[in-house]
Amino acid sequence: MTPGALPMTVPADGLPARVRIHEVGARDGLQNEQATVPVEVKAEFIRRLADAGLTTIEATSFVHPKWVPQLADAEELFPRVRDLPVDLPVLVPNERGLDRALALGARRIAVFASATESFAKANLNRTVDEALAMFEPVVGRAKAEGGHVRGYLSMCFGDPWEGPVPVPQVVRVCRALMDMGCDELSLGDTIGVATPGHVTALLSALTAEGVPVDALGVHFHDTYGQALANTLAALQHGVTTVDASAGGLGGCPYAKSATGNLATEDLVWMLRGLGIDTGVDLGRLTATSVWLAGHLGRPSPSRTVRALSHKEQ
Repeated sequence: MTPGALPMTVPADGLPARVRIHEVGARDGLQNEQATVPVEVKAEFIRRLADAGLTTIEATSFVHPKWVPQLADAEELFPRVRDLPVDLPVLVPNERGLDRALALGARRIAVFASATESFAKANLNRTVDEALAMFEPVVGRAKAEGGHVRGYLSMCFGDPWEGPVPVPQVVRVCRALMDMGCDELSLGDTIGVATPGHVTALLSALTAEGVPVDALGVHFHDTYGQALANTLAALQHGVTTVDASAGGLGGCPYAKSATGNLATEDLVWMLRGLGIDTGVDLGRLTATSVWLAGHLGRPSPSRTVRALSHKEQ
């Protein structure tokens, strides 16, 4: 793929041996697309991601079609991919969404909370505490069904309406999600304003509050070019789950300043150079993002995809 099998592997002290990539391209990546992506393309995208070695691929969201039209085909999509030998989490906003997901055999469930009142209002039309109260029976029922529950927490590092978000405010909501039974948390930098020191401070505060680091994942957007630097800070703290989106797709329909997610290929390139195992075949992953970009009618925003696909031309 690259001359001399680049990047050269040069490990650094204090980093994990393996990282699990939580691939969000098929859900978080595609939910913000303007054009409708056919269900056949979505299913093939997920199959190709699995073939590239990704073991956790967020498939879709069981939200009302009015709010996220791109994911209105969840009932049609999930049966097409549910037999793949990978974990296929799905996002549910409430008990109705959970009913739909469970009926199709989904057993890895995610709920989407906010660290700030402004975003809770914009995204869920509720206060932070009202949203937590709504999620409690969802989490309880999913766990009773033998499911695994991930709690997403958005606006952990900054909010477009409120500005800086105090660390204790984020810790409080994280603790509430863990206490209601979430198996893991994903800390979202929804508008991409985090910097490495802020990441370290939040992770240290969560550790001090008794949230185990192995229950934490990080979800960075690259609005200000800080996603990889922030990821490295999280790895240095002991985090081993990193959210990323193939080709760098995605944003947030309720936060217009949110640009693309951390590109999975860019993450894999960095981790490969550090000698950290991901199990991902970078060549196959890049080819998948190039293939999807063709369907979307525009080039991938991932620097690694662009560099590697250019070398092949």
